Amino acid sequence: MTAAALGNEASPWTLTTPSGGSEYQAWHDPTSTPPTLVVQVGKTQLRYDFRCIEDLTAMLHAHGDWMPLGGADEQKPAAEGTVEAWARSAENPVGGWYGLKKGLRGRFAHYVPPVLERLGLAEVEHMPKNNRMRAR
Repeated sequence: MTAAALGNEASPWTLTTPSGGSEYQAWHDPTSTPPTLVVQVGKTQLRYDFRCIEDLTAMLHAHGDWMPLGGADEQKPAAEGTVEAWARSAENPVGGWYGLKKGLRGRFAHYVPPVLERLGLAEVEHMPKNNRMRAR
C-alpha cells in the first residue's frame, strides 16, 4: 500500500521539511536489503529502513497525542521524548537506528514525518521551529 503510493526513483515524491526550509525527494527502493525509504536532499542521499513508516505510525497511535519532532544530525544528541529520539532508541521495533548509513542516520524527524503526512497517516505542524506530529 504505502510502497506503491510512494513511487520509485524514476517517479519520486517532492516534499518539504516541516519547517519549510528544504525541498527533497523521497521514494521506496524495494530492491535493497532491507527495503528502503530513500531521501534525496541535493546531492546527499539518506536511507531509512522502510518499515519506519509502519513503526512510526504505530508508535504515534500508541502515544495518542502530539509529539515533538526534534530532528538532529547523527552526531548530535536527540532531545528525549521526540520522534528523533525514538528513531534512535534501543526501545523501538528495530532496536536502534532506522537510518542505514553511518554518518547519515540522523535527521529522521526532518524527512520521514512529511512522508507519513503525504500518505495520510499523520498530521505534521509546519512552523519555523519546534514542530510536532500526531497520528491521524
